[in-house]
Amino acid sequence: MTSYWQLLQLILPVFAVMAIGAGLRRVGWLNAEADTSLLKLVVNLLYPALIFENVHANSALREAGNLAWAPLVGFVTIAGGIAVCYYAARVLGLGGAGQRTFAFTTGIYNYAYITVPLMAALFGRESLGVLFAHNVGVEAAIWTVGVLILAGHSLREGWRQLYSPPVLALVFAVGVNLAGFGGHLPEVGLGVIRTLAACAIPLGLLLSGATMAEHLFTRPAELFAWRTSLGAVALRLGVLSGLFLLLAKFGPFSADLKHVILVQATMPAAFLPLVIVKHYGGDSLTAVRGVLATVVASVVLMPLWLQWGLAWLNASPY
Repeated sequence: MTSYWQLLQLILPVFAVMAIGAGLRRVGWLNAEADTSLLKLVVNLLYPALIFENVHANSALREAGNLAWAPLVGFVTIAGGIAVCYYAARVLGLGGAGQRTFAFTTGIYNYAYITVPLMAALFGRESLGVLFAHNVGVEAAIWTVGVLILAGHSLREGWRQLYSPPVLALVFAVGVNLAGFGGHLPEVGLGVIRTLAACAIPLGLLLSGATMAEHLFTRPAELFAWRTSLGAVALRLGVLSGLFLLLAKFGPFSADLKHVILVQATMPAAFLPLVIVKHYGGDSLTAVRGVLATVVASVVLMPLWLQWGLAWLNASPY
């Protein structure tokens, strides 16, 4: 069985790059003014290139079950997680914007920046195609159910967000894959895409670390609150992790999709909601407290959940 130390070694480089991003923000090499343009670069160019590279010739995405189940699982796990956290927040004594923000941030797991390198390390790059299909459902849930709870916007406004470069890149890449054109694309073009794709996750992690650093260095005394911080850890890395593993164990899914669910079960809260909460007028401090607490706790808990989950699902790492 894969040891705790082996799994921790897979995870630490990811957090180390985030720590470097925080350090770059601290010394002023990566300033806040650059965040918007760099984030647009990652989301609109580099991440779509990463998606295309891993989907356009992916045999796992020629299975109808993966194409059908993966987005549905992504949608249900996010929507269900937000719902569980919404009612749990009431038990924790949170109300109003605090309750809605807690549900939104704690219910959304990190589905890209940490997940992609971990999936590739554990199960090989072939597994990333199923992950990206799964993430379409995640995006749909965030921009519909999530935004409705956070800000009360209409479904039409939420679905409009799905016309984005990552989703369009996935649809195009799946079409190329299903048509059998993946092996006939010019190597020059694939080389360009491969080079862009290689930049996506490192730059995303640096930006994530820099975003967290803004709060770490400006309001450190306010970043921990018993109810919010420990409640987020208990839900995101406790209750929801267990529910996800039950889904992976007993769901009618392929091995690739079970692997995706397993890794998502171990994830801390995502970083993207920090930006969305600010945009829609949520409680930013509640959001930061939940995200930061789950990120710190995940350094210890993620390898434990992975070790136990791999054994329970009888899954073999790559």
